[in-house]
Amino acid sequence: MKFEWDKVDAMKDDEIDYSDLPELGDDFFEKATFVPAKQTITIRLDSDVVTWLKEAGRGYQTRANRILRTVMEAQRKKRVGTSAVTKKSRTP
Repeated sequence: MKFEWDKVDAMKDDEIDYSDLPELGDDFFEKATFVPAKQTITIRLDSDVVTWLKEAGRGYQTRANRILRTVMEAQRKKRVGTSAVTKKSRTP
């Protein structure tokens, strides 16, 4: 059986039946997190770094991303803290 996607694409928002979907309350949005889009890149890493990442098994690219994100977020926090101190020290 082939699904008729053309009919779905042609539907207007007010024609969609959401009655079987639960309403999302404030609790849902308080717990929700933002997940940035992934971007495919080519990166050259030292072979021992790649070996180390792969030693833990599947998901080495995800591990590399988490490591880089941790460092990035730490540096951002450090910069924000440094900027606040710098701004305060300049204020007469």
